[in-house]
Amino acid sequence: MQKIKRDGHIHTPFCPHGTKDLLEDYVKEGLRLDLEEISFTEHFPLPKSICDPIFQAECALCEEDIPKYFEAVELLQEKYKGKIKINKGFEVDYIEGREDEICTLLNQYGPEIEDSILSVHFVYYEGEYYAIDYGPEVERLIGKVESIERVYDLYFKTVIKSIEADLGPYKPKRIGHPSLVRIFQKKWPVEYDDHGLYKELVTKIKAAGYEIDFNVAGLRKEDCGETYPSGVLLEIIKACKIPYVMGSDSHSVKHMALLKQPEK
Repeated sequence: MQKIKRDGHIHTPFCPHGTKDLLEDYVKEGLRLDLEEISFTEHFPLPKSICDPIFQAECALCEEDIPKYFEAVELLQEKYKGKIKINKGFEVDYIEGREDEICTLLNQYGPEIEDSILSVHFVYYEGEYYAIDYGPEVERLIGKVESIERVYDLYFKTVIKSIEADLGPYKPKRIGHPSLVRIFQKKWPVEYDDHGLYKELVTKIKAAGYEIDFNVAGLRKEDCGETYPSGVLLEIIKACKIPYVMGSDSHSVKHMALLKQPEK
């Protein structure tokens, strides 16, 4: 197995739905795992009013906290200079129909971003946004579109839109957990292998010169048990030689160790 030298997807105590593990403890764990580089990719602020305000407040960093987040990471960059490379960045949500707002925020903070990921956590259907990694929302969406297959279609089409979207010069060039929709694949089993949609997705990534966030978080999810991507989609990605960056998607220091055991 190739030695893993980088964790490109780590969250922090600034994450509203994460843990309060110290930022420095993630750095120390990176050193313990013999990593050469880590990226803090906290959830970028969301456009206003895409869902219930209480739920939305739990999804991402609020804009007012960005300076404190930057300062905290910069202090660690200075302290650990020469020991491990620490990148200051974000996981940016693609929200269909709100591209201008995302672009405005990226233009404001982009010059300070050193690494970033573009992810889909929300899909849009008939005037509403649905969180694809939150069980009650997925169940509600299934009721609307009438099958889990249609949910998968909607998700992968939204990922394609994220690749095509004009989000300005600071748009992330790494596509986050590209099969996140399978987070509940044990709860709602489906034999989904739309080669046409998968091929379109991978072709778009390759044409844009983007890379993949090879994300191991699904291995620790009770209803998932696999990496994002995996299966047929992963086979197509490998066949097309799309570059990837390993990501633990850690929301706790203990999650980082899973990066070294993706085969499990």
